[in-house]
Amino acid sequence: MTTTRTRSRAVFGVLTALAALALTACGGDGPAHREAAAHGGAADGAHNAQDVTFAQRMIPHHRQALEMAELAAGRASSARVKDLAVRIEKAQDPEIRTMAGWLKAWGEDVPMAGMDHSGHSGMTGMMDDADMTALKKAEGTDFDTKFLTMMAEHHRGAVRMAATERSAGAYGPATALAGAVVTGQNAEIKEMNHLLGKG
Repeated sequence: MTTTRTRSRAVFGVLTALAALALTACGGDGPAHREAAAHGGAADGAHNAQDVTFAQRMIPHHRQALEMAELAAGRASSARVKDLAVRIEKAQDPEIRTMAGWLKAWGEDVPMAGMDHSGHSGMTGMMDDADMTALKKAEGTDFDTKFLTMMAEHHRGAVRMAATERSAGAYGPATALAGAVVTGQNAEIKEMNHLLGKG
């Protein structure tokens, strides 16, 4: 009975890792996602406390990015801002599902959706309730500027979190996803700075 349970858990772990890699690869077709797919296969299934922390913190971080990005369709004036927002949604939504899958497989808590932003105010790059309210009220070029400024800061926070995971995490798919975050979001920060006239 114990052997069967152990075997079932091992099989479940392998299937979860494979599903995670598939979702990470599907999140986009740029170099960041190719990097995640290339390095994720080396995982042996072992994870540590840093991997858990990374997933539990990055999920609400990504959710806020999606909340911000969803506003762009009806409020942004720039087609390039709208396009960027769509790309952010396409990249980060699958990553949320991937990380939630890891946490469930590890028997860890998955952060609940729909919480207010005050609970994550200490997390690097997160916007507080006042920031989000201001963004929701903005329209046109005012929205574009606020969105790009806030999202660049948000991305910088994600990059810092991902860098920590890359250096201290043990789970191959998690460190690979962190590498994809660093590559992809640094490229988007550069794009946002260009749209803001900063370079």
